[in-house]
Formats: sequence, structure tokens, C-alpha cells
Amino acid sequence: MKSHNSDQHEKTVTAAETVFAVKVDDLTVAYNYKPVLWDIDLEIPEGVLMAIVGPNGAGKSTLIKSILGILKPIAGSVSIYGKPYKEQRSLVAYVPQKGSVDWDFPTTALDVVMMGTYGSLGWIKRPKQREKKLALEALEKVGMLSFKGRQISQLSGGQQQRIFLARALVQDASIYFMDEPFQGVDASTEIAIINILKALRKAGKTVVVVHHDLQTVPEYFDWVTFLNVKKIATGPVKDIFNDDNLTKTYGINYKVSIQE
Repeated sequence: MKSHNSDQHEKTVTAAETVFAVKVDDLTVAYNYKPVLWDIDLEIPEGVLMAIVGPNGAGKSTLIKSILGILKPIAGSVSIYGKPYKEQRSLVAYVPQKGSVDWDFPTTALDVVMMGTYGSLGWIKRPKQREKKLALEALEKVGMLSFKGRQISQLSGGQQQRIFLARALVQDASIYFMDEPFQGVDASTEIAIINILKALRKAGKTVVVVHHDLQTVPEYFDWVTFLNVKKIATGPVKDIFNDDNLTKTYGINYKVSIQE
């Protein structure tokens, strides 16, 4: 598969020129005293579309939740553009795993997307016509405008995923974290989602995705982080998505073929 990288990611950037959207220093997270992330150092450059890959239980979702402050680490720190997440929350959008959402909650697709505007409004003000217009535009981008009045419980898995993507888009964030956005979606939805993610990258946004399908990594992403409790490697797909790092991460011999 050929990697469709934009021109800005083909050029060589020196360390001095690199702007890091996210920096993780010495991060350790444990459940019941058992480490699930151990001493993670990670720098995510601004404007990349990055996959986090690793086996089940590797800590991929935990890493995202720790960056977002959902989980509290036992050691280490995280910064968003050089400042703590709580000071930069407005710059970040998050699409959780579909299975972690209560889809039986009685609300419409449009209402869910409009929730994405609450951060900019604050909790006192309620959405008005401007916010509704932004929500409708986001629904159109994900191909769900005709479902705006549908209860979310009546939507298919792929349609639900598109709604949550629209909710993230309406935030107009600088950094997007997505936890397995392709899980349980059909082929057309997957294509629609990756096209939106590539458009975000082209617009200079930083997109971080927990991803399982190793076959599509070279085609979908320009940056990759290998994780298995510890960070195995991180960098441009063309440089580090190889047999050696796959074997170190998954513990079995892997053979990949990446077309230039």
C-alpha cells in the first residue's frame, strides 16, 4: 500500500524547527499496582496523523485517557503545546470508544453534535442559531445531515461513529484524539472517516488514533507509535513501520511490505 502523505510531511524538519503538540514525560500508569504504562516518553509533532498500535492490553486507550486527564498517572507529566492539559482543554477534542457510550440515552443526532459546542459556550449559556448551524455543517461533513432528528439508539454502529466524529469536528480543535474510530464500521464509513482525518491533517491539525488494522497503517497514517506497556518506537511510518518494530511490539515474527 502506498502512503498518501501531504507535501508538508515529505520535507525534512530539524528538531529545532519542530513544534510538539503533545509531550509526555516519564508517564507511568497502574491498575491495582500493576503497571499498564511504564515510563513513557513521547513527543507528537504538530500536524501529523498518528496511529498508536500494539496488542490488546498494551495501554493504548490508557495512554490517551492519561493525556486527557481522565486517568491519573502515578508518575510523569503531560503537556499540550507546552502547558498542562487543564489549561489547554479548549484545543483538544476526543472521540471515545463506541462501546463506552450509552447509546440508549434519549437524544437526537443533532443534539449530540451540538454538545461539542458546550466547551466554547461554557455551562451557563445554551447553544443558539450559530451553534446549530455549525452542528449541521459538521453533520453534512460526515454524511449524516439527513439523520439529524434521528434518535441515536436508532442508528447503526457506523452511523453512531460518524455522529461522534461530527461532535468532535464542531469543536474546531487543534488536536483530535480518537480511540478506535474504525471499530465496527462498514467499509464506506471507514473511507469517509479516514478522508475526514486526512483533511484535518491537511488543515494543520494533529490527529492521534488508536488503531488495530496494521495493514492500513501505511495507507492511512504518516506517523506511528508502537506501544506495549512501554514505548517501543515512534516516528514517521516510512522510517519505523517495519518488521523489527512489529516483532518487538507483538512478540512474534512479522513481515510487512510497504510500497514506496
